[in-house]
Amino acid sequence: MNGLLFTPCHVGPLELRNRSIRSAAFEGMSPGHLVSDDLLDYHRSVAEGGIGMTTVAYAAVSQSGLSFPHQLWLRKEAIPGLKKLTSAVHHTGAAAGIQLGHCGQMAKTSVSGKCFSPSGGFNLYGPTWPVQMKISDIREVVGDFGRAVNLARESGFDAVEVHAGHGYLISQFLSQHTNSRKDEYGGSFSNRSRFMKEVIDEVMKAAGSDMAVLVKMNLRDGFKGGMEAEESLEVAKALETAGVHALVLSGGFVSRAPMYVMRGRMPVKVMAHYMHEKWMRPFVSWFGDLLMKPEPFSEAYFLDDARKIRQNVKLPLVYVGGMVSKAGIEKVLGEGFEFVQIARALIHDPAFINKLKAGELTVSGCKHANYCIAVMYSGKMACYQADKEHSAQWIKYLEV
Repeated sequence: MNGLLFTPCHVGPLELRNRSIRSAAFEGMSPGHLVSDDLLDYHRSVAEGGIGMTTVAYAAVSQSGLSFPHQLWLRKEAIPGLKKLTSAVHHTGAAAGIQLGHCGQMAKTSVSGKCFSPSGGFNLYGPTWPVQMKISDIREVVGDFGRAVNLARESGFDAVEVHAGHGYLISQFLSQHTNSRKDEYGGSFSNRSRFMKEVIDEVMKAAGSDMAVLVKMNLRDGFKGGMEAEESLEVAKALETAGVHALVLSGGFVSRAPMYVMRGRMPVKVMAHYMHEKWMRPFVSWFGDLLMKPEPFSEAYFLDDARKIRQNVKLPLVYVGGMVSKAGIEKVLGEGFEFVQIARALIHDPAFINKLKAGELTVSGCKHANYCIAVMYSGKMACYQADKEHSAQWIKYLEV
């Protein structure tokens, strides 16, 4: 028997053929902010490989939310390519989701035109120097999220995932580390969560009755002074009250604790080699391990904190974080989580789910070297075990 993983399950108005979802891990395959053949082919391969729903990663809801020149920007010009992608995914029997986000202080003005955040201030991890958002900026971005949902529907997507974690804009409002505002959007938790609630209200209105709405949120920011488990539970309860269909439970802060998201060690010399700004390459190569402090990897590394959310909310929950084996997946589902999200195992092998179902394997061959993340500046997404042309020179820098 194949257990819980291969039973159908609903998220809002959408039924998935099984309980697996391809996590919205950044692909970096959208040159000119549009869908490339490589992006389409990858998501088709994951869908053919048995996933319940594949999620296209980080589509900026506006130009001001962009941080890479090869990052998807959800606008009218992107719809034809996105329609081809969703059609290819649907042809396999899988559902198609898209993650909507705004990177706030991580925006690069070379592509975004401007960079703002809740409170402004220098961001070493950009490096960027955002200005504090005006009320008019807040109103504009809230509207951008609603418009993005309508564009996603027009593009053929079944679901949207709002990114409210990882230190992107919504997360920046939630965290006291990045939000020191003195107005109605700062201070108390009620105020710091106001922007999130306004975005979600706009998203839910646009989603109507025919689109599933998931929200990725942090269990912890992953560093002292960031959001901890007590406030994350309040976030979860607020999102449940707002009527979202599922929560994706993650953690980490890209501008302070990036490896808390992914775990393991970042191969910084690989990342430095592919960075666009030449002046950044030696800096990242020399100091990357200090800025991206390694975190130990173990399967289901967010599970202890995720259990606390499961005990206190009733809406469907999606567990994400280090799922690499059939036994681990079944354990998480057996504890009452409706879905699991998977990323690196599907970069290593897009057919991971079908192979689990057929009994061809029980554990992913992914070595958690994070090469797939380090090469995100290159315009491709690849596991070093498959990227024979380029990875040989980097083997000595990877933890294998």
